[in-house]
Amino acid sequence: MPSFDIVSKVDLQTLDNAINTVKKEITNRFDFKGSHVEIELNKKELVLNIEVDSDMKLGQVLDVLVSRTMRQGLDASIYDLSKEPYQSGKVFKKDIAVRNGIKQEDAKKIVKMIKDAGLKVQAAIMDDIVRVTGKKIDDLQDVIQKAKEANLGIPLQYINMKS
Repeated sequence: MPSFDIVSKVDLQTLDNAINTVKKEITNRFDFKGSHVEIELNKKELVLNIEVDSDMKLGQVLDVLVSRTMRQGLDASIYDLSKEPYQSGKVFKKDIAVRNGIKQEDAKKIVKMIKDAGLKVQAAIMDDIVRVTGKKIDDLQDVIQKAKEANLGIPLQYINMKS
């Protein structure tokens, strides 16, 4: 039976390249000359730590980060920007989690969305992957289209299409 997997994976090398590009652009920008800016990626925990002088510069760094990430071909929604920045002495710090993998509640939303579509397919949650199987490849392609239109707030990739 034809099947495919819905995943939410981040290519670490591409992410690292995007962050290095951000660091390089910030060091070359005139409005950041002489100011304290640190951007560091913890690859084990997938957390991005940012330190800047002011709240306004934090916003500028985040704008550059999102635009450079999108230019590298990654979805901007890989960053969980919901945590508020905090002040530590004279610097503002922000920890940004990088979303990698589909959480259980997001997987349940995807399965519910597939069932509500009324297509003749089965969806199963396997750890951080949602496997979709059906009798026709056309039905699977319809599921991919519905998932793209659903706007679930997480970046999704569709892999392992087997017929």
